[in-house]
Amino acid sequence: MNIVVLTGSESLLGGRVADRLAHDPTVDAIVRLTPDDLDRAHDQPGSLKARLEGATTLIHLGRSDAVAELDGTGTAGVDIVGSRALLDACDRHGVLVSSATVYGAWPNNPVPLTEDAPLRPHPALAYATHKAEVERLVAEWRDQHPDVRVAVLRPGIAVAEDTSDWLAASLWAGTSFAPGEADTPVQFVHLDDLASAVDLARRENLDGPYNVAPDGWMRSDELRRLAGRGPRVRMPERVSHRLAQWRWKLGMTSTPPGVVAYRVNPWVVANDRLRAAGWTPEYTNEEAYVLGDRPTGWASVSPRRRQELVLGGLAVGITGILAGIGLALRR
Repeated sequence: MNIVVLTGSESLLGGRVADRLAHDPTVDAIVRLTPDDLDRAHDQPGSLKARLEGATTLIHLGRSDAVAELDGTGTAGVDIVGSRALLDACDRHGVLVSSATVYGAWPNNPVPLTEDAPLRPHPALAYATHKAEVERLVAEWRDQHPDVRVAVLRPGIAVAEDTSDWLAASLWAGTSFAPGEADTPVQFVHLDDLASAVDLARRENLDGPYNVAPDGWMRSDELRRLAGRGPRVRMPERVSHRLAQWRWKLGMTSTPPGVVAYRVNPWVVANDRLRAAGWTPEYTNEEAYVLGDRPTGWASVSPRRRQELVLGGLAVGITGILAGIGLALRR
């Protein structure tokens, strides 16, 4: 029996992974663990072990009940205690979805980062430090189970057509007010491509870390142009962080202020290792972002309508000037 245990199935990523499992004739059953199952394991350690009985693979996407979305997958709730309980109850092959944020965003990061780079999550972003801690727990568990293979996937920012509302309100969006002075590289991976990476890691029993991102990257100015924003206004990092704090407190953004460091410093990754394992992304960075972006304001107006509004505005302006001149002459 090929039984796959899946956490985070309620999320945007989880739904895509579950759909692939359901259409795989080699999968006999899917056991979906909810956040309540992980919470119950704190008080009833045996409950998880019973649910995992006979399982062949564990796919740990994360918690899908997070208050704040951060990476686009819908599983931004990093449960360190729940992850430890899962590991204690399991001795099967596994796939862990971590995050490329574990590398940290630092001025001296190489571009791009490979899987050999050290994990230096930025302390301002708790999500990144928590993901790194879960990876540490998995590494310890892996050492205690030398016959088990565990793939650790580190995706960039995940987006899709059904994440447009989240992306538009996040600090990842291509706004005109950009933090920092540098034109920082950015990456966006489509959720369908991330789901295919998870499925590949499961089917091939991949082992070790794998970055998940399209080929190459975009510059922040290219991102702003894709978003249809106006000229870029550069702000010092400390000013951007203060504004991000206010937006976070007022509920105007879906991402915490710790993201600012990741908008200022590079943390893009290379995908060579995953490609060598057989993964091929269907979407480029540009395509993923455009599909996941919900244009607002001027960016949502069609080119023809923009022309009409500009010409209309010019006509009104000229009429006003002529009327002013006529009034002045009569006086």
